Amino acid sequence: MVPVKRLVWALAAAGVLGLGGGVVGALALTKGESAPPVVAALSTQTAPVVTTPPQAAQPLPTALAPDFAQITARNGPAVVNISVSGSVKTGQRGPQALPEMDPNDPFYQFFRRFQIPGQPGGERSMPVRGQGSGFIVSEDGVILTNAHVIKDAQEVTVKLTDRREFPAKVLGSDPRTDVAVLKIEAKNLPTLKLGSSQELRVGEWVLAIGSPFGFENSVSAGVVSAKGRALPDDSFVPFIQTDVAVNPGNSGGPLFNARGEVVGINSQIYSQSGGYQGISFAIPIEVATRVQQQIQKGGRAQHARLGVVIQDVNQAFADSFKLERPAGALVSSVEPGGPADKAGLKPGDVILKFNDQPIIASSDLPARLGQATPGERASLEVWRQGRRESLNATLGDASEQRQAQAEVEAQAPTGKLGLALRPLQPGERGKQREGLLVEEVSGAAQRAGVQPGDVLLAVNGNKVASVEQVREAVAAAEKSVALLVLRGGQQIFVPVRIG
Repeated sequence: MVPVKRLVWALAAAGVLGLGGGVVGALALTKGESAPPVVAALSTQTAPVVTTPPQAAQPLPTALAPDFAQITARNGPAVVNISVSGSVKTGQRGPQALPEMDPNDPFYQFFRRFQIPGQPGGERSMPVRGQGSGFIVSEDGVILTNAHVIKDAQEVTVKLTDRREFPAKVLGSDPRTDVAVLKIEAKNLPTLKLGSSQELRVGEWVLAIGSPFGFENSVSAGVVSAKGRALPDDSFVPFIQTDVAVNPGNSGGPLFNARGEVVGINSQIYSQSGGYQGISFAIPIEVATRVQQQIQKGGRAQHARLGVVIQDVNQAFADSFKLERPAGALVSSVEPGGPADKAGLKPGDVILKFNDQPIIASSDLPARLGQATPGERASLEVWRQGRRESLNATLGDASEQRQAQAEVEAQAPTGKLGLALRPLQPGERGKQREGLLVEEVSGAAQRAGVQPGDVLLAVNGNKVASVEQVREAVAAAEKSVALLVLRGGQQIFVPVRIG
């Protein structure tokens, strides 16, 4: 075999390659080196020509993976396994289970005495057992976990990595954020360092430690997939989405950043099988510590309340309200006498900012409210009648019982919407003094979901008192209109494309 260098010179001597160029130059460039100008002597040229090879492409900086082994060794002892036991009631109470059975019937006493589930007097307790994870945040035994891990638990046991077990007391739990605080009687326990989820970047490495399916102190790693993810469960949590493999039993365990700091609590997965399918969600550590402080101080967590019913803003709504893009929380109804009502919010307003933080999806608003305090004065930026307005609201307490929904006067349309409308008759009005009853639906309105029996209250946020007003509002619209309708006691906006 001919050595490469000797082969190159041989080819150059034969006139196939120019000296100093060709393969030699190519080899130099593949190593990322900048070659000096060379002289290429080709047989077809009568004079040497000086050429400068192109600069080699600069490689992207290589991001080294964190030392997962070191993070695990340093923090593993502070991650605990939590086992719970309890019971739940099954069946129904008393003779209501079989209302057709006469209490004097001899079989009634039989069912009641033997406590057959679902029969008269057949309520009984069923044992419940479960496992989850948690982590120690103070040397004297304060532990954070998920609220759903200890739900319905009568006994909670915490097991450390050194195999010691302790009965735990539940200091409090908050289902709205899915955070619970436990306490065990121990001293000088290992603890974890808390970081900041705000500093996390999408694509950054993260690591989870927990007990999936009971396999204690299992480690899995991945990256941050998204931040501030709002889930459709009326949650007050802006979740961290990751692709870290977590499964039942991981709930309540810590999520670490590349520096080994806790940035979240693993809480939920998106799955159609019951197991991990590539998407998991963690509660930001700032949310968890806020709940922890409130529980340790007052025994319960507090969340603010604005007193509105909201909808998402899609492109049709954005066109109807003349918004630059579909963003914000569309107010469909306002609780009478509530914080929003007192602040001047109205149905048809679109909340764009809450305390200077943008509201992109409607689910962002509950997450922002969850971080506010009852009694706090919040600033709101709303879109109303084609312009921005600023309002201030004194927030209420979400734990208070909701008052009755707002009653709003309104009217309805026809025309190219595909609606057959008529005024409400005195016997149909009830508390609704005005409005146009939808008798028949076709065309654009039917495709949008308007139903016979709906009461149309407003078009594009403007109340309408006659069919003529509806026609004028529809004629002035370009692509779509937003209809505020009353259905089953609830007010909702329905976008209808008319373009």
